[in-house]
Amino acid sequence: MKRWRRPPLQHPLAPAFERAVESLSTALSPSSTRQYNTTVRNFLVYLAAEFADVIRLEQLCRDPHILRWMACLRAQTPPLATTTCIARLIALRAVFNELAWTSKLPELAHLLRREDIPRSPQSLPRPLTAEQDQLLQQECLRRNDLGGNVFLLLRHIGMRISECADLSYDYLRSTGPDQWAIHVPLGKLKTERMVPVDSFVCELVQRLRFFRSLDPLPADGKLLAWPGTKVALLARLRDYLHLVCYSVGLPTDIVPHQMRHTYGTEMLRAGMGFAVVMKLLGHTSPRMTMCYVNVTLTDLQREFQLARSEPRHLAPQPKTSSTPVRKGLDGLIDSLLATQHAMEIFRRSLPNGQPRSCLGRLANRLTKILAEIRQLHTT
Repeated sequence: MKRWRRPPLQHPLAPAFERAVESLSTALSPSSTRQYNTTVRNFLVYLAAEFADVIRLEQLCRDPHILRWMACLRAQTPPLATTTCIARLIALRAVFNELAWTSKLPELAHLLRREDIPRSPQSLPRPLTAEQDQLLQQECLRRNDLGGNVFLLLRHIGMRISECADLSYDYLRSTGPDQWAIHVPLGKLKTERMVPVDSFVCELVQRLRFFRSLDPLPADGKLLAWPGTKVALLARLRDYLHLVCYSVGLPTDIVPHQMRHTYGTEMLRAGMGFAVVMKLLGHTSPRMTMCYVNVTLTDLQREFQLARSEPRHLAPQPKTSSTPVRKGLDGLIDSLLATQHAMEIFRRSLPNGQPRSCLGRLANRLTKILAEIRQLHTT
């Protein structure tokens, strides 16, 4: 059965827009190229229906052509998601910038402005609750089939489902005596990482290798066999999770990515440092990690009590001594040392800025003064 394809777009501006998309998508993934083509097609279809007289790039204006197209996007039924609107505006703005450069029409770069693009909705952490997590893992263990072991692996490694589909057959690596790690291949952010694992995950790996050996598809170096394409495999896994959630009475809108959120939150609550959690998840910025981990009021109270009972990273407190105060140059040296110590304690409590720098320079001067006084003492 042949896949249905849209007929080529018949519009006088279509060739210029197609060349711009081809130039922009030279080093992009096929999905990004499809996003550009979809946006261009949507805009040109609207332009042909509402402004048929526009057949040259010089005729394009911000008002009414662009502003009315944006209003049409927001008025669609059913309404487009905010992220979809943002993606289309960003894509068309990039196309206009490319056309402004190649067609020597700088006014095209100002048709869509930065302030026209709405802010993306804030991504909130979506970890499973403790009850949902336990119930889902128990059901996957009970089934002990290919899908169940795949989702247990996702839960205990915290990788994306697309990264799991790309795992190689020998992705489990030995890092030392009785130490193992899983090599997660290049993923969404073009980064790869090694995730330490325990004996339970090693057992999951053996189960998945066993299921791969039973698959009739020829060996291709992948841990999971692709039934045609990677998209088809991901669709099967998502359908499997949907059925598992339905069978145990969990919400059927649970998605595989929530296991990644659950993993990150669990590691943070177990006492792992934020930078280490960020490394395990393969993130490139702390802001991304904060969208994954769920810090509740209970977590804040626990950390507050721990900081009060076992404070860390504090400036050392001055030591009290029962020895009598010395006189002469010795007493002067002791007084300067105490002053320098008190100044350093106060300096560390200040944020980075002019006062802290000034106190640092004064402390250096005291060090020189102490050296001169000690020289007098020896002579």
